[in-house]
Amino acid sequence: MSTARLDKLLANLGYGSRREIQGLARAGAITLDGADITDAAARIALTPDLPERMRIDGAPLDPLPGLCLMLHKPLGVTCSHKEAGPLVYGLLPERWRRRDPALSTVGRLDKETSGLLLLTDDGGLLHRIIAPKAAVAKRYRVRLARPLRADAAALFASGTLMLEGEERPLLPVTLEAEDATRCAVTLTEGRYHQVRRMFAAVGNHVEALHRDRVGGLDLPADLAAGAFRVLGAADIAAVFAGA
Repeated sequence: MSTARLDKLLANLGYGSRREIQGLARAGAITLDGADITDAAARIALTPDLPERMRIDGAPLDPLPGLCLMLHKPLGVTCSHKEAGPLVYGLLPERWRRRDPALSTVGRLDKETSGLLLLTDDGGLLHRIIAPKAAVAKRYRVRLARPLRADAAALFASGTLMLEGEERPLLPVTLEAEDATRCAVTLTEGRYHQVRRMFAAVGNHVEALHRDRVGGLDLPADLAAGAFRVLGAADIAAVFAGA
């Protein structure tokens, strides 16, 4: 079982500098199983239940590294660390933005796309999800400016549709019409603005775009825009279901 020095563990979780962690320990603000830990150099066993057993200023310890969460990304928020304007990381607890390893988005949703966004500090998991060979499907709900062309579903499924400026056709995409201007599309690639460009290629324009599924993981109806939820092992396994 791996262990870590308390001050290093808490500093990497964003609770402050090692000196600040030492101050918390001396002040009796850190407890494990109800007992104060006053030595910031103490080595702590990194058991899965540690966040339930350790308290910092009376609050449960934040999730350990290996964190994966789903965020209901609102419109107008950017998947970036550096761009101007509201960022998805601003929707997380301020301390989580100082974590090491850092949380990163698993792929991106553009500023005007809402819905299910995964974030993780596990680089291996991130690459497993986005790797082309994983073929993790993503489903988008689409509202269009004009009625769907009658042949759109067949063309998207054909594997022959070319996007402007590209040299190879898209992999097959499933399109399910809901009414004349609303549909769901499921795809396994993640090319730049792919859904918007697909509909532009058939003479239409996307007015609203919302992702509600990644792999076999659905965005819960009770997860409000801007809210997030930490995922467990079963949730992460669901991402790869059917891939």
